[in-house]
Order: sequence, then C-alpha cells, then structure tokens
Amino acid sequence: MIDWTDVNGVSLRYELAGTGERTLILLHEMGGTLETWDAVVDRFPDFRVLRFDMRGAGLSQKIRTLSFDELIEDLRSLLDALGIDDPVSIAGVAVGAAVAVGFAARYPSRVENLTLMSPATGIPQERQEATIAIAESIRGGGLRGRVEARLDATYPARFRTDPGRFRAFRGRAIGNDPVSYAAYYQMLLQLDLTTDLEALCCRALVLAGSEDGTRPPERVACDAGMIKGAVFETLLSGHVMPVLTPDLVADRIRAFLRCARRLPSS
Repeated sequence: MIDWTDVNGVSLRYELAGTGERTLILLHEMGGTLETWDAVVDRFPDFRVLRFDMRGAGLSQKIRTLSFDELIEDLRSLLDALGIDDPVSIAGVAVGAAVAVGFAARYPSRVENLTLMSPATGIPQERQEATIAIAESIRGGGLRGRVEARLDATYPARFRTDPGRFRAFRGRAIGNDPVSYAAYYQMLLQLDLTTDLEALCCRALVLAGSEDGTRPPERVACDAGMIKGAVFETLLSGHVMPVLTPDLVADRIRAFLRCARRLPSS
C-alpha cells in the first residue's frame, strides 16, 4: 500500500510491502520514482520491501535546493519512522546508489549489504560547466528537450520490447518538476563519493550496464575498485536496469543476497 509520511522536514511517498524478517530498500535514479521498481518488487516475497520517491521526485514534496546529506537523512528518518531498526539490504540505481553508499558509510551498523547499479559518484571537472548549463536550461524550459535528447543513452532501442513500459518511463521523466530536477544536478556538482566508497565495510555488488550511455562500465569499474571486497559485474542492460531488464536485475540481486547471507562479515 502506498502512503505518505513527513520525515526530516519533507513529505515522502513510500510503499512498505511484504512480511519477511529482513528488509530490502529499493532506491530509484535521478528523475525516477518508486515505480522504477514495479517489475522487480514482487520478486522478493521473503523480504519486507521499502521503496519511496526521494525528495523532489515523483509525488514526494518538491524542493528548490538539495544537499546529499538531506537525502541520507531522509532515508534514516524514514526507517526510524517505520520502526525499521535491524540492518537492511539496499539496492540503488545511479543517484539512488549514491544515497545507499552515503547511508552505509554514515550508518554502517544499519546496513547488511549493498547492490549498486551505475552509481552516481560525482561529475568530473571537465563536465561541470556543461552540467551547469544543462541545469539552467531545465530550470527555465522543463524536461522534455533533455529527456528526448538522452533517451538513446538511458533507454536504448534494443530494450524497448515493452512499449507500455517505455512510455511510462518517458512520461515519468518528462513529468519531473524542473526546479527539483535541476537541484539534483546542483547537488551532483558538489558530490565526491571517494571517501564514502573507501569507508564501506559491508558486502557490495556493483553492476554496470553494457549499453549504458550515461555511465559506461569502465567508469563503474573504477568506482567498484574503491570498495574493499566488492564484486563487480557488467550486465547486458542499460542505465536504469530495473526498468530495462527487470528479470535480469531481480535474479542477480536475489543471488547476491543469498550469497551475502551465507558469507561471514569481513
């Protein structure tokens, strides 16, 4: 059942489903919503599964400014509000993966393991000026032009086998609040996850998409190399893997969770 709650100064839309003893948190990408996980969520019947629209996204409260700390504390506050105290598993895509890393680095006792898909770890210096221009363009003119220009990179044609799923993805992306979306870009301009990646002490699976035109596998591999003991794999997928290849993603996460459960902590 989808509901709303006020935590950390914002209203967040969330869904907590299932009755399992362990909790799996699913975090969406920049410009995404909890619906990113629609085709995946039912594949984890033995978990309580929490997914939510991050601040500024979906039907959660819109924003004008954003910090990475706020996203981390939103997750902590939501877990506290729902009475989830035991260590959790977290799977995140892009910005969602970044939040997972930041949360695990700040609250290591609350995280059992991480699955990180194409994690957003910051914007290279050589791309910062162009990113500032993109953010300003979106703030003034909306998302349609940006989304259309990036669809080949974010949702390659070979994965558009389900027309309804593709239309829904495109529609959700275009429907983003422009100012909130631009605030995410401004946050990413300041982000450097190096220290957090190196501080991680939980089991981690890092996944890259072979057809990801936004964050290619070689870049994701570099990020994975900063995490002690991380497993890195490249899947035949794109940027938003849970939407493009949900069965593949669900199978890989399930296998990792089974394996991580059996292995002793390092």
